[in-house]
Amino acid sequence: MITRKKTRQIMVGDVAVGGDAPIAVQSMTNTDTRDVAATVSQVERLEAAGCEIVRVAVLDLAAAAAIRAIRDQIRIPLIADIHFDHRLAVAAMENGAQGIRINPGNLGGPEKLARVVAAAKAHHVPIRVGVNSGSVEKDILKKHGHPTPAALVESALRNVALLEELDFREIKISLKSSDALATIDAYRLLSERCDYPLHLGVTEAGGLIAGTVKSSVALGMLLYEGIGDTFRISLTRDPVEEIRVCYELLRSLHIRQRGPELISCPTCGRCQVNLFGLAEEVERHIQNMTVPLKIAVMGCVVNGPGEAREADLGVAGGHGVGILFKKGELYKKVPEAELLAVFLAELDKMAAQHEKGGQ
Repeated sequence: MITRKKTRQIMVGDVAVGGDAPIAVQSMTNTDTRDVAATVSQVERLEAAGCEIVRVAVLDLAAAAAIRAIRDQIRIPLIADIHFDHRLAVAAMENGAQGIRINPGNLGGPEKLARVVAAAKAHHVPIRVGVNSGSVEKDILKKHGHPTPAALVESALRNVALLEELDFREIKISLKSSDALATIDAYRLLSERCDYPLHLGVTEAGGLIAGTVKSSVALGMLLYEGIGDTFRISLTRDPVEEIRVCYELLRSLHIRQRGPELISCPTCGRCQVNLFGLAEEVERHIQNMTVPLKIAVMGCVVNGPGEAREADLGVAGGHGVGILFKKGELYKKVPEAELLAVFLAELDKMAAQHEKGGQ
């Protein structure tokens, strides 16, 4: 059993973060925020995949103004990502942003930060203090030599103190490095030093393979240790892929489960069906399902049902014919040409029964 560290709880829109709330899954759009239609379309795809909080880049006042139109058309909380310009933070909140991500130390001084905090109080908006290896202050870098975990933590706590001095504590913190081990050490150290909720992430993690591996190692270890209240898997990819990886990570740690679990064999010389194509089609079909089924796509009728005995529904290919099985028992034989269609129809039927409370 994983024992979560108890942190303070804040609200991002209607999503609780920290305390005993479920670990929230986040992503960020890669559209031009000023393009309202494109941004809304991507947020809708993210929400369908299970995203619970979304962040958008605010590069100028037009992007800040677009937040109102975007928020009017989406259902999940929206966070504005701000760098350097305090006016953008204020404008984003005035236009309905339900959270902002800033580095308080780079907004231009105490007076400008005070304006941002006043707006956050007025609009009941929490602030994420975001520190990464490229934003550590020069004096802290000089002290530590480079962006070490201790340097990241010192920078984060310095910036948190700026908010606390303004009597603001609706805060969550992120420390991001592109190095997985540095990320782990930084969050461990920060978790010991404060009780603010933590947003986990590895920055500039890479593409689908490299980014998934690096992020899963770092975030998986932290989540297993009970550290982290919300997170994003950052990939150089369609952000919908980030959500899929997030839930697979949570599922593997038995923290949260959303949608079917797909197991499939890696294939061997016994495989006489296009298992790669079959598995990809099934994976695509279940992407937006929410029912917690266990399904299997196996390469041969000899070992498939036995190896996937726990699957609610499985399919195993053969030479010209395949089988469907439930809990390891043969259910139906199907010609290979009809195998995918019959399997997906049976899967949809089972999912519908599950949603109605049946088995």
